[in-house]
Amino acid sequence: MESQYVTEQELSSEKLAKLIAGFAADVKAQKIVILDMRKATNFCDYFVLCSGTSTRQVRAIAQEIEDGLAEQQFATRFKQGAREGRWVLLDFGSVVAHIFDSEYRDFYGLEYLWKEADRIDVDTDS
Repeated sequence: MESQYVTEQELSSEKLAKLIAGFAADVKAQKIVILDMRKATNFCDYFVLCSGTSTRQVRAIAQEIEDGLAEQQFATRFKQGAREGRWVLLDFGSVVAHIFDSEYRDFYGLEYLWKEADRIDVDTDS
């Protein structure tokens, strides 16, 4: 039986970032942005940033991303912050997802910190 899953080798890091953004949008994440980190750093290709309105939603967004990628046979390499639910970091190797509550997102300002990275706004209305 032929596999219906896409392997990590078959999926570009840009497509992985967009897939992560899509899973976040599925659970109503806000202010979803993809930062192209390839010119800014050497530890990943993309950041996916998004916000939830509460710690419960932040954890739900992170869980949706992990579950969606697990269905595609992608494992989370590193996870931090899920218990607190203020800023959850999910590392998938070439793509790192940051899920914030709005207060932490404003305080840490990753978009400003990495302002040299190209910004890809994500259309969540489609």
